[in-house]
Amino acid sequence: MAKYRGAVCRLCRREGVRLHLKGDRCLSQKCAIEKRAYPPGEQAQRRSRRRISDYGIQLREKQKLRRTYGLLERQFRRYFQQAARHTGVTGDVLLQLLECRLDNVIYRLGFASSRPQSRELVGHGHFTVNDRPVNIPSYQVRRGDSITVVESSRSCPPVVAAVAGAGGRRLPTWLQIEGDAMRGTVLSIPTREEIDTQIQEELVVEYYSR
Repeated sequence: MAKYRGAVCRLCRREGVRLHLKGDRCLSQKCAIEKRAYPPGEQAQRRSRRRISDYGIQLREKQKLRRTYGLLERQFRRYFQQAARHTGVTGDVLLQLLECRLDNVIYRLGFASSRPQSRELVGHGHFTVNDRPVNIPSYQVRRGDSITVVESSRSCPPVVAAVAGAGGRRLPTWLQIEGDAMRGTVLSIPTREEIDTQIQEELVVEYYSR
């Protein structure tokens, strides 16, 4: 599966905000955007002084959301098309679909230190959903689903380190965790108020609706 292999700190600088793409490590170290608060590239400082068009603002917000969840453009566009077919506010549904990805839920539960690490752990078969092995990071969890670290993976160094360092993160109200059992439960599908992603989703909708 294709994925971004470049320096993730460049993405934060390009979007002008901390995207926390390194997960827990972003909480304990200084972000590149604090050292160089301008986009990467030789002409970056000159270009950053130009007025951004409405299209440019919408594009940057879309890129910010896409990069936060670690998706490539084609996959992200499919999520938008799926959200547009649902009833309800398209932007809210889009965020719900992204939040309910299995790799994101595992990161939110604290079983992985970042979304990229969570995606890798899922692909290697370290988790079950409702006691059934699932190795698809994009798997959509539902209300009442139970996510568990498989018995043989509970001593896996990345999982142990993630659980030990997850205390600095707030557990979303729509999730519940049983720490000793290495098990988490999806209590409900999150509402927009329960999703802490700092994004203006209406600009993303405007970008794809133009």
